[in-house]
Amino acid sequence: MKTPKAGPACVIVLMGVSGSGKTMVGKLLADQLGWPFYDGDDFQPKDNVAKMSQGVPLNDRDRRPWLLALHNLLVGLTAKRSCAVLACSALKQDYRDLLVSGMDGIKWVYLKCDYRILEARLKNRKGHFFKAAMLDSQFEILEEPEDALTVHVDCPPDSIVARIRKELGV
Repeated sequence: MKTPKAGPACVIVLMGVSGSGKTMVGKLLADQLGWPFYDGDDFQPKDNVAKMSQGVPLNDRDRRPWLLALHNLLVGLTAKRSCAVLACSALKQDYRDLLVSGMDGIKWVYLKCDYRILEARLKNRKGHFFKAAMLDSQFEILEEPEDALTVHVDCPPDSIVARIRKELGV
């Protein structure tokens, strides 16, 4: 795990709706940087996974324990001044504020994609608990960030990662 010699932590959070490529892009970015990768899905409580597996969207109350777990991860990373990449939907500004409350060194990247493309991706995705029928619920609550690097994901993952690296200087 690389740690910067000076300055705050350098954690890149890839956010966006399901199917936008957060995990794929995040793993590729982390691999190129030699940083650890964390997938927000791995921090979901079992009840949330079960609910989504049944095609039921989560509400704010469902998401709170998940967001707090991710917040704790980020607190630990920034306290150690560690670099990392995190993939996390973080669809609302309130969620993003909770995730990084009191921390510096977090860089947001919003992976933006057309609804029709995402729907097709989700319908073809196998082995994931998030169902394509729940995509509407994510777009309904999505608050596009104003303080993030916005990257349209209509090109190959290598190109997306190259743009992120260039724009963030990593």
